[in-house]
Amino acid sequence: MAREGVRVLDERKLDVLRAIVEDYVATHEPVGSKTLVDRHNLGVSPATVRNDMAALEEEGYITQPHTSAGRIPTDAGYRLFVDKLSTVKTLTAAEKKAITSFLAGAVDLDDVVRRTVRLLAQITRQVAIVQYPSLNRSSVRHIEVVTMTPRRLLLVLITSSGRVEQRIVEPPHDVDEQLIADLRSRLNTALAGQRLSDATTSLVAVSDLFAPADRPLVAAIVTTLLETFTDEVGEQRIAVGGAANLTRYGDDFERNVKPVLEALEEHVILLKLLGEATNPQTLTVRIGHENPYEELATTSVVATGYGSKSEALATLGIVGPTHMDYPSTMGAVRAVARYVSQILADT
Repeated sequence: MAREGVRVLDERKLDVLRAIVEDYVATHEPVGSKTLVDRHNLGVSPATVRNDMAALEEEGYITQPHTSAGRIPTDAGYRLFVDKLSTVKTLTAAEKKAITSFLAGAVDLDDVVRRTVRLLAQITRQVAIVQYPSLNRSSVRHIEVVTMTPRRLLLVLITSSGRVEQRIVEPPHDVDEQLIADLRSRLNTALAGQRLSDATTSLVAVSDLFAPADRPLVAAIVTTLLETFTDEVGEQRIAVGGAANLTRYGDDFERNVKPVLEALEEHVILLKLLGEATNPQTLTVRIGHENPYEELATTSVVATGYGSKSEALATLGIVGPTHMDYPSTMGAVRAVARYVSQILADT
């Protein structure tokens, strides 16, 4: 959305700004008035374009990096460009088919995340970041208890996000298959559909449903589930891919690329970058100095949530230079998030 305090520009000046942004993104070279007139059908004279550029520079939307050079967009210019986008670029039918086929081949949640980060980096040619679905936002889909040997059980927790957690339980005595079947049924009745963060009370109450002689076995299962809930709810994992795409910054490694690489190694930073993108229906775009870390002042972050329509299970997005192709990048991030949401919903 537009920032408070930003003066409203007339459509002609916005057209000039759009043209400058598009040309600079395409060429990475400062843009002059003659270039704008030659490349774009702005419908005005070169003198008018020069006047508009002077006004845009005075307002802080473009700047002149060198005395004899053309103009380049500032962070404020990119922000206005993004805020005034009427549409983002949609993927082609071939791209959509390729995404569907690639993600549909995933065998489990970890594979979904790995494929997603690789896909997003390839499509956008930026650094891709994908947060694993937080179990704090997930609910219990199913609990399975499988007898491996009379004194060894496999406990399987399946969440609404498609995450599968397995634990081995060694009961204090040989198990009875009827008891295991009864326990499995009661666990699913008590917990199915509950958030993991809220399921502890219901889980503890399950032990009281069994006869005292059966409670040691039940307690072993319940304790393992409690530990699983506690361990996993607090865990926040991030997958990162496409760091090699930072070479698109150019040759100034020490000033531009190295600080970004160092920042991307800190998962706390990545989680904070993605933290605002909690709505699957909304794209969050942070540009340049809007980012909370000075090391990322030359980058932009495009992120969104994925999951159900009403609530995100986690977030994904990209980090790239401020001179990125915003319409294409925003379209790709939004599309990939929707496909991942669908894949998880179908698991």
